[in-house]
Amino acid sequence: MNSSDESIDPIATRQEEAVEDLEGSSSGNSMEEFYKLSQELLLITLVLIGIIFISVWIFYSLNIALNYLLGACAGIVYLNMLAKDVEQLNQERVRLKKNRFALLIGLIVIASQWHQLQVLPIFLGFLTYKATLIVYMLRITFNPDH
Repeated sequence: MNSSDESIDPIATRQEEAVEDLEGSSSGNSMEEFYKLSQELLLITLVLIGIIFISVWIFYSLNIALNYLLGACAGIVYLNMLAKDVEQLNQERVRLKKNRFALLIGLIVIASQWHQLQVLPIFLGFLTYKATLIVYMLRITFNPDH
């Protein structure tokens, strides 16, 4: 793995490393943990999206909140695509695909061409899954038993 791969998607790189670390344990147990982690991350993401959507609607406008929601939905799709790629590691292939970035690129291009859409709220909505990872990391750092 080279440093340019890490700068492109450090989350995918860390998940790849986590999968490699789990290879030492039984595959059934590690896949069970992976599915549990995926569900937990999805739940945290949905909660954050709800809180942020309502906050943006209150403090800005419904249009900006809907732009955020569009980006957040794309972030959920991206997170699910990433989870499927990680799940298939060592079964069918050795490396993660990079086609997930086409989702973000396409969304940003559409937002820049369509005047009702705004690029910044969509992009920040897309990054909600990164906030999810920060919340998860803080939770396991301060409460490692859970």
